[in-house]
Amino acid sequence: MAIYTPPLRDMQFVMHEVLNVTADLQAMPMHADMDADTINAVLEEGGKFAAEVLLPLNISGDAEGCKFDVANHAVTTPSGYKEAYKQYVASGWAALACDPAFGGQGLPLVVNQLFYEMMNSANQAWAMYPGLTHGAYAALSVNGTDAQKKNYLPKMISGEWTGTMCLTEPHCGTDLGLMRTKAEPQADGTYKLTGNKIFISAGEHDLTENIVHLVLARLPDAPPGIKGISLFIVPKFLVNADGSVGARNGIYCGGLEHKMGIKSNSTAQIVLEDAVGTLLGQPNKGMQGMFIMMNAARLGVGNQSLGLTEVAYQNALAYAKDRIQMRSLTGSKAPDKAADPIIVHPDVRKMLLTAKAYAEGGRALMCFSSMLLEKEHNHPDEAVRKESGELLALLTPIVKAFITDNGWSATSSCLQVLGGHGYIKEWGMEQFVRDARINMIYEGTNTIQSLDLLGRKVLSNNGATLRKFGKLVGALVAEEGVNEKMAEFITPVAILGEQMTKFTTELGFKGFQNPDEVGAAAVDYLRVAGHLVFGYFWARMAQVALREIAAGNTDPFYVAKLQTARFYFAKLFPETASLMRTARTGSKVLMDTDAALA
Repeated sequence: MAIYTPPLRDMQFVMHEVLNVTADLQAMPMHADMDADTINAVLEEGGKFAAEVLLPLNISGDAEGCKFDVANHAVTTPSGYKEAYKQYVASGWAALACDPAFGGQGLPLVVNQLFYEMMNSANQAWAMYPGLTHGAYAALSVNGTDAQKKNYLPKMISGEWTGTMCLTEPHCGTDLGLMRTKAEPQADGTYKLTGNKIFISAGEHDLTENIVHLVLARLPDAPPGIKGISLFIVPKFLVNADGSVGARNGIYCGGLEHKMGIKSNSTAQIVLEDAVGTLLGQPNKGMQGMFIMMNAARLGVGNQSLGLTEVAYQNALAYAKDRIQMRSLTGSKAPDKAADPIIVHPDVRKMLLTAKAYAEGGRALMCFSSMLLEKEHNHPDEAVRKESGELLALLTPIVKAFITDNGWSATSSCLQVLGGHGYIKEWGMEQFVRDARINMIYEGTNTIQSLDLLGRKVLSNNGATLRKFGKLVGALVAEEGVNEKMAEFITPVAILGEQMTKFTTELGFKGFQNPDEVGAAAVDYLRVAGHLVFGYFWARMAQVALREIAAGNTDPFYVAKLQTARFYFAKLFPETASLMRTARTGSKVLMDTDAALA
């Protein structure tokens, strides 16, 4: 069975030594009393839940999967899942970062994200059941009426009910303007929805008494395309005036998808037959509410791959230290054994360090992004709220696409470390690889994230938001530019920052002449931007480590951090050069290929 130790020390390092989150949190009235000890204590307990309750269910849940009863449209989750969920609810984990006005604990979002990282490491498929609820909760919190909030939020916050987001239909995925689900207004102010949805994660299960589906549909007089979509609350069971569960609604599971990974999460085909729903937000403005869910989900999906990268790394590292095979090229390192542990071999170390660098860089970005989201919603200064929201919008596609791309390559590398044993189910590594693959697809494929970054977030405002991040890079360069010990970390970031300006301008000019140029360059561009962001955070982490060592701190943690930073800048960061070169080759070699693709 796979092993997992919550990376609490590294989480504390990122939060308290690199980002100093408590100072930022204390500047917000709702978190004025927050301190590092409280955050650390909560995460320590959260790590125990992940490692002791969820991890033992991961391989068995994957093997057992969910069972669908055709007769009554019911789904049974794997053995132990229901009991784990009861423990999750009883311990108050569902309410961790939710609004105290509706029963939440009001803890910072960064705490919730790190808790979910640990659950994703331990059992991503299980974590998706409560995880989807957070997006639905966010959409309801922003767009719901007082009555809707009163009826739904307390039960969703407590974990008694879960939530979903119902977007995709059999004939359309990301192009939601093509959807056909209809919503007919009724005399009592409700709507009756009819249609079919697919790929609905946690769309049906036996963990809770009710599931609150947020469904996109069209009103009879809706304009065509994306501008004619409305958002509706459609519960599995109708909710009575007193908040209790009422009659069964006309929304049910028509079947389960048979998948490559996350097999113990019920990815459902959802059928709506005169299902009763209430409008959430304004008519034909459903995408505004859905984007609240989708952006939360995109951060969550990046967090899923962060969790998988971490757990894959831990298992590959343990195996590499134990497995003996061949001798070191520079002479025996374990003369008392028949062969040396494979960790002595350079390429094994490269694979391990790749996963480690991507996990630790991803954690820094995830924590930073969580704090931006916190500031956007809760900071008393309007200017800070606006600045944080703009920067988060820029970073969200990078969180989703860059971290999940890295998670796929990292888990695959970790499987390679185990060799043949990595390909065998009982070790757990092949499951991490299979589970990681979906994260590059759902909540908007990584190509769509790339188009969003380059087209909407950068070129649409002539790089203004990108320059906001550039100011952070510039401030760090100004602070440490003359520090010789920081040169190996600062110089690459400073050079890439300057190159990005020219690179972006060039792509923008070519895209103005031919939009396909943006499509051809977008994926490469996002990875370049991702490395700029990771490089910035790795430089900041190296900065802290160097200061601690200079102050006489002998904790090997800081030496390890510097060694990983050096590896990242030497072996991974240089990818940016080839990416910029391929991006500049343009669209002709892709689009002038009718004969090749005939």
